[in-house]
Amino acid sequence: MRLPALSRKARLAAIAAAIVAVPAVALPIALSGRHDEPPAPIRADTSAGPVDVGYTFPPTPDHIPDTPVRVNQVGYLPDGPKHATVISDSSEPLSWQLKDAGGKVVASGRSKPHGMDPSSGQNTQVVDFSKYHATGHGYTLEVDGKTSVPFDLDPKAYQQLSIDSLSFFYTQRSGIAISDEIAPGYGRRAGHTADTPNGGDTNVGCQPGVCDYRLNVTGGWYDAGDQGKYVVNGGISVAQLLSIYERSPKASQERALRIPERGGPIPDVLDEARWELDFLTKMQVPAGQPLAGMAHHKMHDAAWTALPMDPAADPQLRELHAPSTAATLNLAAAAAQGSRVFATYDRAYSAKLLEVAKTAYAAALEHPKMYAPDSDSTGGGAYGDTDVTDEFYWAAAELYITTGDKQYSDAVQASPLHKADVFARAFDWQNVAALGRLDLATVDNKLSDRDRVRQSVVDGANHLLKTMEGQAYGQAYAPEGGYDWASNSQMLNNLAVVATAFDITGKGKYRDGVLSGMDYILGRNALNQSYVTGYGEKASKNQHSRWYAHELDPKLPNPPRGTLAGGPNSQLQDEVASAALKDCKPQLCYMDDIQSWSTNELTINWNASLAWVSSFVADQA
Repeated sequence: MRLPALSRKARLAAIAAAIVAVPAVALPIALSGRHDEPPAPIRADTSAGPVDVGYTFPPTPDHIPDTPVRVNQVGYLPDGPKHATVISDSSEPLSWQLKDAGGKVVASGRSKPHGMDPSSGQNTQVVDFSKYHATGHGYTLEVDGKTSVPFDLDPKAYQQLSIDSLSFFYTQRSGIAISDEIAPGYGRRAGHTADTPNGGDTNVGCQPGVCDYRLNVTGGWYDAGDQGKYVVNGGISVAQLLSIYERSPKASQERALRIPERGGPIPDVLDEARWELDFLTKMQVPAGQPLAGMAHHKMHDAAWTALPMDPAADPQLRELHAPSTAATLNLAAAAAQGSRVFATYDRAYSAKLLEVAKTAYAAALEHPKMYAPDSDSTGGGAYGDTDVTDEFYWAAAELYITTGDKQYSDAVQASPLHKADVFARAFDWQNVAALGRLDLATVDNKLSDRDRVRQSVVDGANHLLKTMEGQAYGQAYAPEGGYDWASNSQMLNNLAVVATAFDITGKGKYRDGVLSGMDYILGRNALNQSYVTGYGEKASKNQHSRWYAHELDPKLPNPPRGTLAGGPNSQLQDEVASAALKDCKPQLCYMDDIQSWSTNELTINWNASLAWVSSFVADQA
């Protein structure tokens, strides 16, 4: 549930209600039909211990000895860059040794002092062992007598992550029972169907005063730790999944995911994307109604629910919220991209998506200033946005690439963003112009200034590489004023820009930049923390979620392998983090606690960024 950068105090009060203002009641949660008794409510006695849910939980941080030698805890590609960061008070170079699993020294050298790192407050040195190209498992790096956690040197180090980060979306599906055979330990009843306590999403009305019709808005993905469904966050998420396919169709065809459609004629990543695309099209205002063609901004519960909460047990009334220009243009962009991608596999569906996209774009032109308010945060995230210049640019770009029509190319070139530096900050659900720019640069089209567009991506990537070079931990992120909500996803989206520069130029420095940038996400950071569940010796596993709530009820699972945590957030909007981490340095503003929704939530758009980058890296093998 990513909330906007505005009205932080209002968000704090509203979201805190999800945790502290809702009565704790026994909530029936069924996983694969194996748990017949209702689990304990929030903060309940869990002395009975966990049951077998078919999942091996990663070790808790308490079991992992801390080390000042910070590495990518998953591994490095043998032919890629290999860097580590060492926390040390010394200002002199330190001796290092790379050891194989048997303890044999296979490489050695001296570190390079970096000095005080402002993002962590740590005095640091950097080790570069890139010249070692052998493969193997269980390597460790010893620096000045201190040893790192083990890691691998493996050309396939990211293959499984590219699968797991995409398979995450299956267990986020709404309106379908999740099969325990497909996702062991995560089976559950279908959520928000007609037979659930609140009547589900099959016949949903609007908030009072918004509309007098009802829509079937079943399907789609639950957005985050809550059970809302939001068009603006769904738009960027499905777009990045579609872009994984567009970037590498062959690799996508070969990448088998844990989904029911596996093995069918359509690549699995597109089957998963279709689950969300279908929902997005259902959010369009029907013909004959006021605001026909616009898209409802979101739909979710009328009031916040407590943790834990099985989607099938949700008692709250579901409501459609008012249409917005931002949501409508998200629908137009995602449907236009979906239309061209599905043209090879399902022409009828492709044509339907294109009609939806054109209708939505035309409706947005008629209603260009229907803004979603930042105050609408009861029962779900607000996702407010009062600047839709970027959404207009993105939608026009996707429609032009798909159709070649002059009206859309004219709109692209007339946009004030077309020649602006759209990579000056990381793109996210609220800043989507970069999505259009990246596709204009890489998907075949006849835009008159396409060479300049492609060069703008390379220029953006060069700036990001320069940023990375100045960071002790090599992250593609150095914002002023501290780290923002979802800093991990912002870093990954920056890496997507660098990766696209590699696709455009073929220059190895961009590939190496992406590989180095992933090190931070997987453990080479100030907290010695892998932010991806199931990956690394010390990995996040208590992300804020209503049904992956093992920390609150041991009968429930942790998030599935391949789930990204939001990451350090200097604003600390939740009460748990603000009490524990006051005055933290940016990189240290994180805690792996299910109640820390401002630093440790999971969301579909954050996992989409992880999936995109991990798929790129997996393709490098």
